[in-house]
Amino acid sequence: MLPSGRPDPPPDPVAEVLHVLPPHLRSLVATLPPAVLGQLEEIRLRQDRPLALGLVQGDAFLSPAGCLVGDPEQAYRVTAPDMERTIQLVTGSSLYALEEELRNGFITLPGGHRVGLTGKAVVEGGRVRTLKHIGSINIRVSREVPGLATPLLPHLIDRRHRTVYHTLIFSPPRCGKTTLLRDLIRQVSNGVPELELPGQRVGVVDERSELAGCYRGIPQRDVGARTDVLDGCPKAEGMTMLLRSMAPQVIATDEIGRAEDVAALEEVFHAGVRVLVTVHGSSLRELASRPALQHLFSLKVIQRFVLLGRSRGVGTVEEIWDGQTLSPLGVRAC
Repeated sequence: MLPSGRPDPPPDPVAEVLHVLPPHLRSLVATLPPAVLGQLEEIRLRQDRPLALGLVQGDAFLSPAGCLVGDPEQAYRVTAPDMERTIQLVTGSSLYALEEELRNGFITLPGGHRVGLTGKAVVEGGRVRTLKHIGSINIRVSREVPGLATPLLPHLIDRRHRTVYHTLIFSPPRCGKTTLLRDLIRQVSNGVPELELPGQRVGVVDERSELAGCYRGIPQRDVGARTDVLDGCPKAEGMTMLLRSMAPQVIATDEIGRAEDVAALEEVFHAGVRVLVTVHGSSLRELASRPALQHLFSLKVIQRFVLLGRSRGVGTVEEIWDGQTLSPLGVRAC
């Protein structure tokens, strides 16, 4: 809290991730204009290859002078010491202490920022045990966008029962699913009086620590006044734990996709609890064709399917379908 009594300003998401870069790379990124930093989505380091940035308007490379360039030949080339120092900073010099995270291919930083890793997979018993010889690092910047879900909310509220519809949000990567879900959780938790939605008790299973950005169990992102978060917990197990312990009215989780996730969702449905979930995908046909999701479609419980895109920026609602009839509701690009 500031001395004036006003709440502290929200943390700068770019500043939160820069500390995991070696000082000279940190300086290159930090010297970019504020307008560019405000559009930064990813920082990609690939050993012996150009330093790349993912921006809202597209990808670019960063030159040794700290300028955006389109030609990879003009870009700063990431060295082996750059990679080694970045890995030390990301892991706190304890790479082997994060073996479980490495098995999943990413490490989550405080604030919900995700660091993706690729390299040599160490396989035991047919399963990936860890990664070594890291060759690529992708630092994804997590941002809060208060109000992002506001245009969508009128289509997701079940006014008759004063709650939300069972909703599945899907999109290709980098279209804002997690950011939208976070704001949706916040608003549903706080309540939306103008839409006659009272605040709901929301249980969040945050398996990758991206939604709430918990630090020592405490959310660092605003997920609402009535929200309880299970941080770092597998989705299927977490949904069952929330049902048994927290009496939620709504359960939310990010990126379902395994058969056990769907089985846990079925238990949630039977308990009379509403769900807000996301999944990777570019069409309803694609989702329905996946073996793990076929059972979810056969239940005919999801009441709203929402497709996100980037036609008007990250988080654009491209279409909404009625889950029972799979007919579009005619709501585009909101």
